[in-house]
Amino acid sequence: MRIDAEENFAPRAGRDRVERESRVLATAGRSLKYLLLLVLCFLSAFPFYYNFVLASWPNKFAYVNPPKIWFGPSIADNWNQLIGWVPTFPRNFANSAGLAIAQTAAAIFFCTVVGFAFAKYRFKGRKALYAVVLATLSVPAFLNIIPIYRMMSALGWYRTYLPLVIPGMAGAFGVFLMTQFIQGAVPSELLDAARIDGLSEYGIVMRIGFPLARSGIAVLGIVTFIGSWKEFLAPLVFLPDQEAQTLPVILAQLSLRGNVNFSAMMMGTALSLLPLIVIFAFFSRQIISGLTAGSLKG
Repeated sequence: MRIDAEENFAPRAGRDRVERESRVLATAGRSLKYLLLLVLCFLSAFPFYYNFVLASWPNKFAYVNPPKIWFGPSIADNWNQLIGWVPTFPRNFANSAGLAIAQTAAAIFFCTVVGFAFAKYRFKGRKALYAVVLATLSVPAFLNIIPIYRMMSALGWYRTYLPLVIPGMAGAFGVFLMTQFIQGAVPSELLDAARIDGLSEYGIVMRIGFPLARSGIAVLGIVTFIGSWKEFLAPLVFLPDQEAQTLPVILAQLSLRGNVNFSAMMMGTALSLLPLIVIFAFFSRQIISGLTAGSLKG
């Protein structure tokens, strides 16, 4: 009996040792993975952090070595310097915000409606029309600037905000995103039941399509807002007046001036980054969940 117990104990001890080694290796692997993620997060976030640090120090400290890595006392002074260089900065900030909100609202409505039509209706030429929409994704945006400029000028929309809102109301990316999402998120059987109950097609889109596509709409809205906020070429072409321009154009022009206050320019850049940072901080989960839901259901 003693020999049998010793023989049973040896394999059990070996298994326990193997399990302990496996747990140690698994823990070490997770720790290494988290350490790598922390390093990548630091490398990604530090430029933004350092931008805000430079915006709080006087201009003479912008190029010191070693660099300042904590906030300084000159936030108000740099703001006053920025307003001195660009008196229209608050107006330009409001222009960017208004355009981003208008473009986002228009893209959400029209892209969702068009995507719903492509996903849930069968009509002649649907596949060909959808292929044309997708084909436009391969065309660089700057190639369209001259035709769009001539078209907007012929319509009398030059020096207005309409060329920045109207052409992008049903952009190819938004239509593609919502079509793919609605194909899986909105059951066709539910639409048939709604028609039997007497709901109109408009009511189906508004009462069923929009609520069930909330995650996709969140992704589209965030992506559209960020894209509009950082848009540079279209405002530069269509809005030559300084008071009507947006932040990317104003900051680019400020950087080209001679003897510019670097800390004041960093203040303007930091203020332009604030909305994007807030949106990412509060809505990054919606972006990831929306894209994941679309990929799993589509």
